[in-house]
Amino acid sequence: MPPDAKILIVDDHEETLYALESALAPLGYQLTRATSGDGALKEVLRGQVGLLLLDVRMPGVSGLDVVRYMRGVEQTQLIPIILVTGFGQDAELTSAAFRLGVADLVMKPVDPWTLRTKVRYLYDSHQRYRSLQREVRDLRALVKGQEPPTPYDPRITAQRPAPRQQEQGRTA
Repeated sequence: MPPDAKILIVDDHEETLYALESALAPLGYQLTRATSGDGALKEVLRGQVGLLLLDVRMPGVSGLDVVRYMRGVEQTQLIPIILVTGFGQDAELTSAAFRLGVADLVMKPVDPWTLRTKVRYLYDSHQRYRSLQREVRDLRALVKGQEPPTPYDPRITAQRPAPRQQEQGRTA
């Protein structure tokens, strides 16, 4: 995921898209929108999405269908997803959503402060995770052609910890 990854907001109602965009705008993240499950999948597969805020019930491809598809594709399976529903508490929906690996399920109407807090945490955590993945990949590529250092390699500055001050005067 690139550092300029977007937050994709998906809902089939224009007024809901506007409300969610307004709630998230103070975070300063790049926001984009889709009005259908198909549109969401197209946007996600372009590879620029860092978090998905997804309505559960939409005509055609539902939010849960989008999640099922994303979890089956390697490039999208780790993108955090917050499902949004306006149909109240539903034990079956909640169970299905968390089995599929969604990060959270929020009810409409959405409290803007709570939504911003959840989005900030999930987006930033995922960005850090992806950054660490890139660093590990780069380090592995760097050392791939080199032999591992020997136990007393002079290039290693701290091979074992220095004795603590109080232990230096003791005899064994």
